[in-house]
Amino acid sequence: MIDLRVNEAQLERAARRARERGVVIPTFREMRDPSLVPERVRLGLREVGLWDLHPLNLYRITWKNEPVQKGGGFGRVNRLEFPRELSGVRARIVGLVGKWFPTGAHKVGATFGCLVPRLVTGQFDPTFHKAAWPSTGNFCRGGAYNAALLGCESIAILPEGMSKERFDWLRKIAGEVIATPGSESNVWEIFQKCKELQRTRENVMIFDQFEEPGNHLWHYAVTGRAMEELLDEELRGGEYAGVVLTSGSAGTLGCGDYLKERFPRSRLAVGEALQCPTLLENGFGAHRIEGIGDKHVPWIHNVRNTDMVIAIDDEDPISLLRLFNEPVGQAYLRRRGVPEDVVGRLPLLGISGIANFLAAVKFAKFYGLGEGDVVLTVLTDSMELYGTRLAELRAERGAYTEENAAGDYHARLLGQTTDHLLELGEKDRKRIHNLKYFTWVEQMGRSAEELNAQWDDFPGYWDRIHGQVDEIDRLIAAFNERVGLAR
Repeated sequence: MIDLRVNEAQLERAARRARERGVVIPTFREMRDPSLVPERVRLGLREVGLWDLHPLNLYRITWKNEPVQKGGGFGRVNRLEFPRELSGVRARIVGLVGKWFPTGAHKVGATFGCLVPRLVTGQFDPTFHKAAWPSTGNFCRGGAYNAALLGCESIAILPEGMSKERFDWLRKIAGEVIATPGSESNVWEIFQKCKELQRTRENVMIFDQFEEPGNHLWHYAVTGRAMEELLDEELRGGEYAGVVLTSGSAGTLGCGDYLKERFPRSRLAVGEALQCPTLLENGFGAHRIEGIGDKHVPWIHNVRNTDMVIAIDDEDPISLLRLFNEPVGQAYLRRRGVPEDVVGRLPLLGISGIANFLAAVKFAKFYGLGEGDVVLTVLTDSMELYGTRLAELRAERGAYTEENAAGDYHARLLGQTTDHLLELGEKDRKRIHNLKYFTWVEQMGRSAEELNAQWDDFPGYWDRIHGQVDEIDRLIAAFNERVGLAR
């Protein structure tokens, strides 16, 4: 469970810092239902850009932001439905859009779930501590952003091979940026840097997304609820089949726990890169799908609720990145009957979003889903964060041609098959769960007793985490009252 014990002395210093910075913190209830956001906040947001370093943007940590760059209010859950001309399947695949969060990715919500409980209990003292955010990309971006809004110092830690856009932005926001060796799947090097910081700096608090229950809880409470509302609006007599998500930190998989409570027959499928098939084959390797697949099983992955593993060849999302964004590729899609409004919105998919979409296609094909079936996924971030990747591909492979577009459309999109996929039985789930031992018990100091509790005390172990939302909201309200600005 999330430690909610209060440190009174540090809490007073945290409240004083919040008062100086004009910080009022939204509750989980307000992130789920922005109609509860105070009118004074709504009025203030009319003058604030989506990415501005303004404390009012804490209230934009929701799936329901108006899709504009500045001054937007709130509406329904942002979504994109993929037509059959694009997916090649009869089932309706719908993705929640992450672009319209501050920082352009939903990880800003996950980092809120990690930092805020420690801030409002006084466990994190912003006058002393620095928040370290180890990540392969968007988590450290979200952490640095939230820390800046909340008046906290931050350290961003990520592999040197990540996109230039990430580093350029972080150097403006984070107090310190540390580049570790490797690329997407080199998480062990990040862990080693965290251990070094803990040995050498007494004021560093590590927020490790792979083990932080607040990451899982935010997606359970906020993303899961957003998906439920979307289904209420979109099912139209159909049936919800399941949610398909690639695993990076496994935080987003928390929404699958929420949906299974409300749709017990639904499934949760987890994607990873074929070049790093950790869940599928206990494998390892490097790959190019930024944001997923890190050669270990995250501590917060509720494996007992996972029904399928799907591997995606990393060349597929890389090639489709060009099909979806190059003018020649977009023109080809229009000629194949993809509606103009969909073609114009394909830049809402970043590399991991494309991988999520492809995994959902494989899921729909495997189960033979029809027109009445709905499959959900998440478009984690957008092309806004990958412009240099597109330029690199042009330099490496030359101009994108109609022949390239035709090949990518038929082979890498419509040609998706049900290979490299495993429907999990109990033994398969236990095999994947047991992999946690080698990372988290042997190397990171977790106890074997708690590892066993995740499996043996199911669903109680996870239910106790899920049940903390109301208590965290109470602590947020008490913190705001102490700060004295909410009125």
